[in-house]
Amino acid sequence: MTHPRQHLKSYSPQKRWRRRLRYFYLRFVRMRGSPQEISRGIAAGVFAGLFPLFGLQTIIGVVIAAVIRGNKIMAAAATWISNPFTYVPIYFFNYRVGRLILGNQAQANAFEDVDALKSWMSMGADITITLFLGCFVVGLICAAVSYFIGLRSTRWIRQRAKRQS
Repeated sequence: MTHPRQHLKSYSPQKRWRRRLRYFYLRFVRMRGSPQEISRGIAAGVFAGLFPLFGLQTIIGVVIAAVIRGNKIMAAAATWISNPFTYVPIYFFNYRVGRLILGNQAQANAFEDVDALKSWMSMGADITITLFLGCFVVGLICAAVSYFIGLRSTRWIRQRAKRQS
């Protein structure tokens, strides 16, 4: 007896990726919930994902989605806006926004390198408050933008799927 995925090994890596993307596309199209619920979930996840609360972002995103009646699966997925490849630029930008709002020139180069980012908790309350204020403001803006992009995209994808069937 062959393994259920044995036939996939004969496909090229490109074809395997296309199959996976098609699978996720179909899962998205068949996802339960209105476009508004899905978009609220995306917005909740994006908002939570822009905070440096590693390990808690998904939980916070799902809780926010539950409170605003958003799709919890999309909230969990959208928290991956911050990942090992985007941590440094996101938190550097958020810190700069916080500094701009507070007019704080102290610790101007606090997030210039990866080692500084890893030790932000030990830098003091001023740095933490500045970073979290920037995360909150950028998070609100990005959540609002992602809601409307998600709403439009969800409607478009579902209409396209209806036309094809």
